[in-house]
Amino acid sequence: MTASSSCSSSHPGLNLGAAHGQAHEDAEPVMFGFWIFLMSDLVTFAMFFAVYATSLQATAGGPGNADIVDVTSIALQTGALLVSSLLFGIATVAMKHGSAARTVILWLLASLALGLCFLGLELRDFIVAAEKGAVPMRSGYLSAFWALVGLHGLHVAVGSVMICVLCAQIAIFGFASDVKTRLLRLGLYWHFLDIIWIGIFSIVFLPGLLT
Repeated sequence: MTASSSCSSSHPGLNLGAAHGQAHEDAEPVMFGFWIFLMSDLVTFAMFFAVYATSLQATAGGPGNADIVDVTSIALQTGALLVSSLLFGIATVAMKHGSAARTVILWLLASLALGLCFLGLELRDFIVAAEKGAVPMRSGYLSAFWALVGLHGLHVAVGSVMICVLCAQIAIFGFASDVKTRLLRLGLYWHFLDIIWIGIFSIVFLPGLLT
């Protein structure tokens, strides 16, 4: 196996590996720690999903799932988030294959733009729901709905800020080893939010779309 192929199998998306011995070794504990963080975050979301599932009937006569789900908006949000994740992956591959920093930054900014579109649509949906009286204080169901969907939106907002920070770091420091590992970790985080969104779409929104 060549050094190049060994590098690819060790850290897809990174140029670390056998040819970058110390940097490769330094990345191992950092990546492991980040996976632990993601798993702990997954447990947090699982608890919010569980609370939502047990609150489905707790509408207290207020708006339910079908009353607050906007099919068009949910479709646009899903498309924006998934394409944003794809663009982030392209940025990672571009870095791996030696593209210029400017090119990688442009891909990241494109990914960020779609992430912000997602947030804008979600914020609009929350405003519309509030205008219908579907506020968190109205019922146990709405409290669980706002908490779960809002928690995911908060994660996307944090990720958007981190993309801005990462773009600045690439522009200033180039592709230093620690910047590369930050790009990979942020990519994992961004893709992780896709998985959570698919769960929200399937458990929260899909039942409302089918009724």
